[in-house]
Amino acid sequence: MQTHEIRKRFLDHFVNAGHTEVPSASVILDDPNLLFVNAGMVQFVPYFLGARSAPWNRAVSIQKCIRTPDIDEVGITTRHNTFFQMAGNFSFGDYFKKGAIEFAWSLLTNPTDRGGYGFDPERLWATVYLDDDEAIGYWQEVAGLPLERIQRRGMADNYWSMGIPGPCGPSSEIYYDRGPEYGIEGGPEANEDRYIEIWNLVFMQNERGEGTSKEDFEILGPLPRKNIDTGMGIERVACLLQGVDNVYETDLLRPAIDLMAARAPRGYGQGNHADDVRYRIIADHSRTAAIIIGDGVSPGNEGRGYVLRRLLRRIIRAAKLLGIDDPFMADLMATVRDAMGPSYPELVSDYDRIARIAIAEEAAFNRTLASGSRLFDDAARATKASGASRLSGSDAFTLHDTYGFPLELTLEMAAEADLGVDEEGFRTLMAEQRQRAKADAAARKQAHTDLSAYRELVDAGPTEFTGFDELTTEATILGIFVDGKRVPVVSHTGRDGTQERVELILDRSPFYAESGGQIADEGDIRGTGSSETAKAAVTDVQKIAKTLWAHRINVESGEFVEGDTVVAAVDPRWRHGATQGHSGTHMVHAALRQVLGPNAVQAGSLNRPGYLRFDFNFQGALSDEQREQVEEVTNEAVQADFEVHTFHENLEKAKAMGAMAMFGESYPDEVRVVEIGGPFSLELCGGTHVGRSAQIGPVTILGESSVGSGVRRVEAYVGLDSFRHLAKERALMAGLASSLKVPSEEVPARVATLVERLRAAEKELDRLRLAGARAAAVNAAAGAEQVGKVRLVAQRMAGGISAGDLRSLVGDIRGKLGSEPAVVALIAEGDDDTVPYVVAVNPAAQDLGVRANDLVKVVGAAVNGRGGGKADLAQGSGQGAANIDAALAAVRAEIGRS
Repeated sequence: MQTHEIRKRFLDHFVNAGHTEVPSASVILDDPNLLFVNAGMVQFVPYFLGARSAPWNRAVSIQKCIRTPDIDEVGITTRHNTFFQMAGNFSFGDYFKKGAIEFAWSLLTNPTDRGGYGFDPERLWATVYLDDDEAIGYWQEVAGLPLERIQRRGMADNYWSMGIPGPCGPSSEIYYDRGPEYGIEGGPEANEDRYIEIWNLVFMQNERGEGTSKEDFEILGPLPRKNIDTGMGIERVACLLQGVDNVYETDLLRPAIDLMAARAPRGYGQGNHADDVRYRIIADHSRTAAIIIGDGVSPGNEGRGYVLRRLLRRIIRAAKLLGIDDPFMADLMATVRDAMGPSYPELVSDYDRIARIAIAEEAAFNRTLASGSRLFDDAARATKASGASRLSGSDAFTLHDTYGFPLELTLEMAAEADLGVDEEGFRTLMAEQRQRAKADAAARKQAHTDLSAYRELVDAGPTEFTGFDELTTEATILGIFVDGKRVPVVSHTGRDGTQERVELILDRSPFYAESGGQIADEGDIRGTGSSETAKAAVTDVQKIAKTLWAHRINVESGEFVEGDTVVAAVDPRWRHGATQGHSGTHMVHAALRQVLGPNAVQAGSLNRPGYLRFDFNFQGALSDEQREQVEEVTNEAVQADFEVHTFHENLEKAKAMGAMAMFGESYPDEVRVVEIGGPFSLELCGGTHVGRSAQIGPVTILGESSVGSGVRRVEAYVGLDSFRHLAKERALMAGLASSLKVPSEEVPARVATLVERLRAAEKELDRLRLAGARAAAVNAAAGAEQVGKVRLVAQRMAGGISAGDLRSLVGDIRGKLGSEPAVVALIAEGDDDTVPYVVAVNPAAQDLGVRANDLVKVVGAAVNGRGGGKADLAQGSGQGAANIDAALAAVRAEIGRS
């Protein structure tokens, strides 16, 4: 049975049983604890917590999930996937244990001609939580499972929570017995390779508190309603129904393995475990990378971007180790598209962008590998020169951490150079890094924001936003919240005279709540009638559960009482500036696509009165000519005074019209479309805009920069802020023209001439300074002091001498000291109180046991510095010119002990 059919049968089974099909959420959700969605129930958490009422009693979904903590295990075991599809059915206060068991058992065991999967009931086992006799009773009653195929397990295995305060409850897992060829008998407790878990039924009934581990936390009490959350692993079921040994050989992953095996000198499944692992890494990671890129992530150096980059680089490294050197990423992404497209059509429609990003990372990492190879060559030469036979763990770790070299690649290269590798030292450093990463991750974890106080208002219906048509609205106060707790009244002093976070929830509001890159409106809320003395400044507006407007206020006078009628008024100057910024963002986006082509797709934005920031996917910096073109196209569109037209449309129709949408964003079935100038700009947008493009005013692009691999950022001023910026630039140019006594148009050429003259003068000064230093070096060699058996030159150098100059000078002095044991130590007074230093030791002094790399440590200890090098030459840098004499004295003392 093909995987797409397995998905379809799951959805059909539960839809026929009264469940509402809920589409998969993006793998990127606004959750402080998650880089990526890692479980099928994540998008339903507000319903399980009781913060919001679910719009349905029963739901079914197949959620895209990504888990990367065990990324290094991918391919080594045959069950790990970074991307997987979690099929789940959910009950929100409807059916509970018995219903969940009935639904799961019937789908698994019904014959294929009746819509089931046709599993042999005699090969299915169940596990339950230690004291869950109720679940055991249902397994016997519903499924007819004998007691010997039901096993009780502890909290670590059969009690579910998210690892942080939130919903929890006992679980029951379903296992399939693959047969004696896969291991010993005895059920899941005996062998989880033979007995493979395919479905987990969570009986979510409690709320947990803080804890220190998966098994150590307090149960705070029952949830408002008992819920069901189940998860069936699509990939594992496919593995069993397709009769293959592991998930990598199913119909969705095997095509990638076959593609790469056709290009590699060594095939898959030929008895080489290391090669098989590499093929599995490629198959797994390519699918995950395509999904992540499809949901709007680009490779970067932190967060989600870093995970994506790591996945792509592991693919490339694995291919290199298989002997594949030619570019392959385009074909690999096409293979993923073809395999996954029937279930995820966005991988087909967005293929060009996905492939372009992956191909660019492939090219960039190939350049990085070349740089890393040079570092390896240097480290190998230094290792051999020191007489060692193993590359240090530190060198191997640097190759891994800086250049992405896996240990196996370093081992292979070291073997080719007749060297070993200090694997234990490498693993120690890796373990320390992982420990730091885990500590950082734990520090970032937090409980979900408690929105239960707002639940009554959320359930009552959304705030009516009137701000598209008016800036002043009469409204009723539905709720008052102080520091997240509902109160009946709030006054300008607060309840105890201290500054508190005060929020007003209104039934109607003209204030735009922050979203879509547009920051919230500012303005005020005033009382009416008997409460007319009440006045508050609105400082921020945020959405609660995406439907309720929370107005954060500073109460300036009087008091506000729940149920009062108030007048909410947006500052018109603020709103006008905000609309200029938001409409200007659309104009810049359209201009970028016109100048750079359709691949310049939005990756994020921020707009506020007078300013906009726009991030977009593009490889390489914009040329001066392209930047000027973007600015000109934008301002031509402003001058054209296009009409700004907004309307609501079905999502699919809007996309068919060409309306641009943010990658990774989820949209309702009906969307708001903002059209500026007909085909010039057409985007899905819920923000506020000007009425005609000329109202934006001039747009001045301030700069363009990189914010990550393949992501560029444009910043610009609009309206009066743009005019003021240009006025300052004009005044600056006029001042320069006056000072230089040339017309304004000649200022750039004159400045360039002056800069060139300054550089020439600085070079001449450097030449004279170095010449003086060399002359001093001749005198220093002549005046070398005898310290024990060693001739020593230990000297403070004047300021302005660079580390490079110091290395040249110590070489000159050492050469003039002849073949007798000699040491040269020079310390310079650098800029900003920095202290560069270099130590050189000739061969005769080395024979006495004197080492330059030992002496720089002595210097470093005196000047709070760090350094290193080899026995003949070492250098470093520290702080504190006042300590130079003490450092030189320490060198003399150290040599005297030799």
